[in-house]
Amino acid sequence: MGRIGNIINRKGKQDAQRAKVFTKHARAIAVAAKDGGGDPEYNAALKTAIEKAKADNMPNDNIDRAIAKGTGAGNSESYETIVYEGYGPGGVAVIVNALTDNKNRTAGNIRYYFDKNGGNLGTSGCVSFMFDRKGQILVAAEDGVSEEELMDAALEAGAEDFIVEEDGFEVITEPNDFAAVRDALKEAGYEFISADVKMIPQTTTELTEDGQRNAMEKLIDMLEDDDDVQDIYHNWEITE
Repeated sequence: MGRIGNIINRKGKQDAQRAKVFTKHARAIAVAAKDGGGDPEYNAALKTAIEKAKADNMPNDNIDRAIAKGTGAGNSESYETIVYEGYGPGGVAVIVNALTDNKNRTAGNIRYYFDKNGGNLGTSGCVSFMFDRKGQILVAAEDGVSEEELMDAALEAGAEDFIVEEDGFEVITEPNDFAAVRDALKEAGYEFISADVKMIPQTTTELTEDGQRNAMEKLIDMLEDDDDVQDIYHNWEITE
């Protein structure tokens, strides 16, 4: 199974925790709306947060409530973005983006997740140099999706690279070009498995021991289960 197939499986796993996923999206949308206003056409961060929420089938009513909460005069909640870096079992590099109103709580929880699963939380910059910040759009290889047409549309819209995988297609952009490429492909009728600016690993690490693989899976599960955690990036090469 390729990387895209693994992402599809991970999204299916998250469906069982849909309410928790919606809570995370609502927080991200509210913060983006508070920082840059409630109109996604003039707030790129909000537009991206809404697109991610819709990709996880978050209802429009929930999205509208989150925007209203962010722009409401009575919204006194204050969240800050914190990036944590560390190593999982077997030396897998891990980056965690959190959105929290209590950084002491969040730092303690994330350190516990790493320690519990044979990893360790490191200092800022200890693994981020192993990743590149890029826009990434994933499209499943389904009937009706032409590799050549998708590649032409992506590159014409400003994509940097187009990668064919066994489960689908990966469009890579510079971060500043991501929104334009995403919007152009969406307007052309393509549906995305995911579309976001991500930290993409330069190299990957394979875990050969069952214990390490199970611990890494558990680490990801514990991080995903934390309401403060928004994004998790790692260089674990998942193999069958």
